[in-house]
Amino acid sequence: MADRLPPRVRLALTVCLGCVVGVLLVVILTGPRPPATASLNLVGGFAGFQRPAQIPPDDFSLRDESGHVVRLSDYAGRVVILSFLYSTCRDTCPIIAQVIRGALDQLGRPVPALAVSVDPSADTPLNVRRFLFRQSVTGRLHFLRGSRRELEPVWRGYFVAPQTPGRGSRSDHSVDVVLIDKTGRQREGFPSDALTPEALAHDVRRLEAEPLPAHPRPRVNL
Repeated sequence: MADRLPPRVRLALTVCLGCVVGVLLVVILTGPRPPATASLNLVGGFAGFQRPAQIPPDDFSLRDESGHVVRLSDYAGRVVILSFLYSTCRDTCPIIAQVIRGALDQLGRPVPALAVSVDPSADTPLNVRRFLFRQSVTGRLHFLRGSRRELEPVWRGYFVAPQTPGRGSRSDHSVDVVLIDKTGRQREGFPSDALTPEALAHDVRRLEAEPLPAHPRPRVNL
């Protein structure tokens, strides 16, 4: 049938068909897309796992990679990303740092992000700064150091097992990333196998949207 059409008619039909295909492609590429949360496994509106509600807000004071004192209470009224890393790690810790970096990129604004040492003997100032530089999170993720005596109350408060000496790069410590809400209470936890930039950024936004209580619970000093 098409072979019987005049050449000009066939050319016009080809041009029209090309235009229709082009319009369809534009609609597909620029049309509304499903929200990012559609791919997240949300429980109670959060992608992370809820921490026990009876845990009181804990405050702590440690020094970061530059020697500055950092207190969790310094961030009262803000959501905080809290992780537990060690600077000589070669497997899980760099991945966690990159996920935090990706979440901060998605949020597009400064959000407090802290990493507490789980290997105080190896987390020297040089090793810590080198780790942050290699992961491209210098100035965005503060690596908090201290003696074992100073760190142990923090580990206990967040149910973290420290890195076992002599295990090389094996990550046998607890690798949860915890989100601290505006009152200083640990609210959401992410094990390494459930941690993604999208999930972390989503839960930060959810916690940021919560109103600050008129009478926040007092913090407990570790």
